[in-house]
Amino acid sequence: MKNLRHLSEEELKSLIASIGEKPYRVKQIQEWLWKKNINEINDMLNVSKATRDRLNEEYSLHKLKIDHSQFSEDTTIKNRFVLHDGDYVEGVLIPTPTRMTACVSSQVGCSLSCKFCATGYMDRKRNLEFDEIYDQVKHLNDQAEQHYQRHLSNIVFMGMGEPLLNYNNVLRAIDKITSEGGMGMSPSRITVSTAGIAKMIRKLGDDQVRFNLALSLHAANDLKRNEIMPINESNNIKVLLEALNYFYKKTKNPITFEYILFANFNDDVEDADELIKICRQVPAKVNIIEYNPIEFAKFKKPDEDKVDRFMAYLDQNKVNARLRRSRGKDIDAACGQLANVNHPSK
Repeated sequence: MKNLRHLSEEELKSLIASIGEKPYRVKQIQEWLWKKNINEINDMLNVSKATRDRLNEEYSLHKLKIDHSQFSEDTTIKNRFVLHDGDYVEGVLIPTPTRMTACVSSQVGCSLSCKFCATGYMDRKRNLEFDEIYDQVKHLNDQAEQHYQRHLSNIVFMGMGEPLLNYNNVLRAIDKITSEGGMGMSPSRITVSTAGIAKMIRKLGDDQVRFNLALSLHAANDLKRNEIMPINESNNIKVLLEALNYFYKKTKNPITFEYILFANFNDDVEDADELIKICRQVPAKVNIIEYNPIEFAKFKKPDEDKVDRFMAYLDQNKVNARLRRSRGKDIDAACGQLANVNHPSK
């Protein structure tokens, strides 16, 4: 069955005309598909049964659904979503006093094999379609309203997969999320995180996107970054910094460096010095992230004293850095822990 939501507006107009329906049906159908986010074509209550029957002959909606939800002690909610073809991805709702953030996935699995990330130990099965990404956001917004009586305030593409290797679907999803015909969210509330695909970062600049960009740096020299992020061998730090400056020149959008601290690997003063040098080459802020252990990796979290010294050194050198405490660790929902594991029964 064809996916009705994949039809362009012009294609939908042609389809509705061929059925013999009036043009105003197009707007009604689009509202059902996106704003109301229905699960079945038959849910379009103000569309005639004859038209719904005709649509059902050739089309379905290929809906993403929640397969399982886990609730953390810190109020984070992790969801395993099942796709229409039976594959799974995970998405997380992260409530704080000031924000309600949806962390969404862009691929089933990942091909980049980052050594500290659970998703990196999975094979990449396929890219998510733009409507599957949109559905994640809608489901997480519904959870925010149901459990916390608040709407989403932010969206981060920091779940499973590399967003810039699914470029067209990610941008199309964001376009729908930010459109009046979709969720109407501001692009300034959306951040796309990349492990570092230089040519695609430049393409973001050329396309003059309006959302924010984050680079998963995690090591401030090529030798160490090659060790934990194989993508660095073809997209080294110098090339990435040039791409980030190009992006900023084109868009003036905020850039963030994400830097996970690993004990006795990238947490010494010398590492901080290298990070400071990078920060002076790109207009960016830094999120220092505590490491969340996974069973496949050898890394450990530094002790608190070392984290404090690292942060203090950055502060002394006028680096705009913030320590991000992980949330949802007790349900494997924190940064780097998403992996489609088989969850226990609710």
